[in-house]
Amino acid sequence: MNLKNKCNVLFVGVILLSIAWQSNANNLVDKTTIKKVQKIYGTQASQDVATWNDLLQELEGQDIQQQLSRVNNFFNRQKFVDDIEHWNKEDYWATPIEFIASGGGDCEDFSIAKYFSMRALGVPAIKLRLMYVKALDYNMAHMVLAYYEEPNVIPLVLDNLNKNILPANKRDDLQPVYSFNGEGLWAAKEQGRGKQLQDGGNNSLWKDLTNRMNMEKNNEG
Repeated sequence: MNLKNKCNVLFVGVILLSIAWQSNANNLVDKTTIKKVQKIYGTQASQDVATWNDLLQELEGQDIQQQLSRVNNFFNRQKFVDDIEHWNKEDYWATPIEFIASGGGDCEDFSIAKYFSMRALGVPAIKLRLMYVKALDYNMAHMVLAYYEEPNVIPLVLDNLNKNILPANKRDDLQPVYSFNGEGLWAAKEQGRGKQLQDGGNNSLWKDLTNRMNMEKNNEG
């Protein structure tokens, strides 16, 4: 999907993270989930998911910079794979477990996994935004996770292209387009602190994602 189409998807209704998934890191992944991952994806995949869960338990209560750095590094080890190749779909938002267990994903999967990991560590949604940008060096649509220590400060960018966590004003290779979180959709001017465009909506990709995450959490399916 090109940048124009992705932005249209966001603009029309689309983005409100209406299902507020969050968890305590201590019960993010239980033994039943691990067994299901092993059955579907294999032993290595189940070990990788368990490692993620162990990491979040280890990071609980630690300094935010340590949490951001280690979550960013953990997911940036994953392989980048286009949705059409990986899931046989033009656009598919994988759950963090699917992303880890399947061994890869695209930029949205990297960003979504980081978002939910930080939410599981107790970081409020107001400090996190998933941000659509144009990656200028590649002339393509891209997604990153932005972390705002305070509402009106320049955010830190967690990215799978440049694996270093940098302030948004140091990422002149990225052109912000839109950003969103559980509270709405914003025009991403001034490193993502732009005008709010909507505070409600209905995104089929997000609903599908969160429904699958809730099924994983409840050991359904």
